[in-house]
Amino acid sequence: MGNVIDSSKSMSQTRQMNGRRVIKTSVKEITRENVVDVLQKALGTHELNRSEIDYLWNYYRGKQPILYRTKDVRPEICNKIVENRANEIVSFKVGYLCGEPIQYVGRNADEHTTQAITALNELMFAEDKATKDQEIVEWQMICGTGYRLVLPDEAGEEDESPFEIYTLDPRDTFVVYSSEIGNKPLMGVKYYKDDDEVLRFSVYTQNRYYLIEGDILKEEKAHALDMIPIFEYPANNARLGSFEIVLPLLDTINNIESNRMDGMEQTIQAFIKFVNCDITSEDFKELKELGAIKVKSVDGANADVDVVTNDLNQDQSQTLKEDCYSAILTICGIPNRNGGTSTSDTGAAVLLRDGWSLAEARAKDSEHMFKKAEKKMLKLVLRICRDLTDIDLRLKDIDMKFTRRNYEAIQSKAQVLISMLQQPKIHPMLAFSHCGLFTDPESAYAVSMKHYEEEQEKLLQQQQAQNPSEDPDDDETKE
Repeated sequence: MGNVIDSSKSMSQTRQMNGRRVIKTSVKEITRENVVDVLQKALGTHELNRSEIDYLWNYYRGKQPILYRTKDVRPEICNKIVENRANEIVSFKVGYLCGEPIQYVGRNADEHTTQAITALNELMFAEDKATKDQEIVEWQMICGTGYRLVLPDEAGEEDESPFEIYTLDPRDTFVVYSSEIGNKPLMGVKYYKDDDEVLRFSVYTQNRYYLIEGDILKEEKAHALDMIPIFEYPANNARLGSFEIVLPLLDTINNIESNRMDGMEQTIQAFIKFVNCDITSEDFKELKELGAIKVKSVDGANADVDVVTNDLNQDQSQTLKEDCYSAILTICGIPNRNGGTSTSDTGAAVLLRDGWSLAEARAKDSEHMFKKAEKKMLKLVLRICRDLTDIDLRLKDIDMKFTRRNYEAIQSKAQVLISMLQQPKIHPMLAFSHCGLFTDPESAYAVSMKHYEEEQEKLLQQQQAQNPSEDPDDDETKE
């Protein structure tokens, strides 16, 4: 079922998915003659991805299979409880990875580079890139991939930043890659349906823009970006969402909670059993209203009235639920909430015991995938900046820093910095870079050195004010 939507299961069953498919084509170049054909072939694969992305998006929002649950026995008692752990997983991943803005930092201490990167960060702040990064990561964690569009400002609409950044919905966006070595992207597609229910496709290639309505090419024009402005941000090579691999366990937890509530209601609304009793429907209604009734035995046998109950073992149900939840946390790389009673644990031991080290390892893996796509986007941003502003940067000058857990073990980091600064054989820049105290060590080093020089200048001025007779030029005069 790898290339076909699995429609054999009912809505109440778990849907099996294995990540999004990469859309490829064997053509070497997208031209006016073949763009419609390539687009139509790519749509077949994209529709499969779109169906799965929409399912995962709805699952994240709480529209889960348990809502379509049915019961054959006592169908009137059918609880449908959604314990939305998928939302919990995505919220943790997004907050942990990009809870703080992603910063661009210099890869060298050149003053011109540092100033240019500071200006670039200001432009990104003007475009509210931190929020748009969070949107990208949210889509990554939900469906395994995200898309971003970068375009220069149109004439007459210039603002504080010379470019515009958009986060695109992966349900109506895709990139077509070459099947040859390197899998170079050949075209990016963004589409929508107009009021007349006609699909309008905006297709970008390296140097051309095409507008296609249905299967008819309506417009073609050149652009000067020299790049495809739509960039894909895959979460991993398989393009798996963060909770996609634990969908069966998530549905199991929903079933456990729903069945537990059914068990409680069935105990409260238990059937009443009459043994050797002659009772009519009117007598039973009177029993429900008054709470008591006088019954007659049949053929002199002992009469008995009882309820039919079979209580659900809540301890076993809770054990099963906790086992499923623990497996979900381990597979997804999320810290548990078990805590601990030991008072001798060090900070590092707590991180290992509660799973924070695993969460950090997963976050670093996501960082590398994000940086790979971000570098492609930065090439276009830097090109626009060089053409429209005085910012002259190359990709080799820039690194990206994810601000995360920066204040953890801050005392130890400060001690490492002090120890390294006290060693005359270690350059201060190395101390700032390797202590782990600063997200942008080069900027911190530059600010600190400037402050140090200013303090030394003030100290020298104070000494001269206190001892005006000691002029440092006296020695030269005497000579």
